[in-house]
Amino acid sequence: MRSLEGMSILVTGGGSGIGLGAARYCVERGARVTICGRRKDKIEAAATALGDSCRGVAADITVAADRETLLEAAKNHGGQLDALVNNAGNMYRGAITELEEVALQEVFHTNVIAAMMLTGLCTPYLEQQKGAVVFIGSIHTRRAFPGASPYAATKAAVQGLTRVLAAELGEKKIRVNCLLPGAVFTEINQRAGLMDDETALQRLEGMSDLHALGRIGTTEEIAEAMAYLICAEWVTGAMIDIDGGLGLGLTQDPAVSAMKETCDHD
Repeated sequence: MRSLEGMSILVTGGGSGIGLGAARYCVERGARVTICGRRKDKIEAAATALGDSCRGVAADITVAADRETLLEAAKNHGGQLDALVNNAGNMYRGAITELEEVALQEVFHTNVIAAMMLTGLCTPYLEQQKGAVVFIGSIHTRRAFPGASPYAATKAAVQGLTRVLAAELGEKKIRVNCLLPGAVFTEINQRAGLMDDETALQRLEGMSDLHALGRIGTTEEIAEAMAYLICAEWVTGAMIDIDGGLGLGLTQDPAVSAMKETCDHD
């Protein structure tokens, strides 16, 4: 298996949450990482905090010129391109009877189409390094959350895309895989204006019992799996659940719960 040391890695949506956690993890292990985000102040602050091995680029991946700029920045910063992490994404929620077509198109553009276009742009350079592409899927394709059909649909598309591109790019020795995170604190709901940080964290922590391991995850735990997919040389087309067992659909048998409660009081 390869080492992260000396790699040049491009992470979209790297200013916070899973993307920032991934960038930090890779920088700490010797990689040169380029991150991007729409907010210049936020992305520059994140890059500064991670040190000289991280470069921040203010870019909107839905804009073709910005994708070109981002790729050039990553090549200049790292001297090559070993891995692309398609992490940038937005949230759109609502009842199926109330969805707006323009908003649906926007979330598909960010979560699916822009990632496809950036992957295509990066392919010649990834081929030179026999590199890797990592997409970020979601537990939303494992468990049904009413009102989240737009987001779930984009992540299902990403997971289908992963398998097709793994087959398509295999002859170029490019590996393509997908991570499916469980409940991890990020800013995706806050950016969509759905809730504030405190409410978002309380919501996630309220889901702890739905995880077989009894807690929500951390961005570092997602980064560990991401690093594996970047470095593992014989893994492609894989969907890896990093979710603490959330996708298992854990249910509580009332009789078993009652027995446990009785034992706890004895």
